[in-house]
Amino acid sequence: MMSDQELPEEVKELVRRYIHSVAQLEALLFLHKRTGERWLLEALAARLYAGRAEVADALASLKRDGFLECDAGMYSFAPQAELRPVVDSLAKAYSRHLIPITHIIHSKPRRIQEFSDAFRIRKD
Repeated sequence: MMSDQELPEEVKELVRRYIHSVAQLEALLFLHKRTGERWLLEALAARLYAGRAEVADALASLKRDGFLECDAGMYSFAPQAELRPVVDSLAKAYSRHLIPITHIIHSKPRRIQEFSDAFRIRKD
């Protein structure tokens, strides 16, 4: 089993900075695997076996952070150029090392993350 110290630094940084829940991670990787496809929120929630509100929050955050596009309620993987190779690395690492990556997500202090998100500069 791989520890989180053995994960590529870029993967750890991506998870620490942008991924706040397993649902968000699963949504990102689901859409990454289906590049070019467009999905409605309800269909994504059903495919991810997650609640609509949880998936809506995850998608909104991923869109705001530059990983997704949303056109007419349809979400698709469309990362900023600098994020694409890191998401590729995350997908490879997650397929083999699920536990260390989810450990990073679950070990984040929630209140600190919520506080820092309040000061995040948003594009919209």
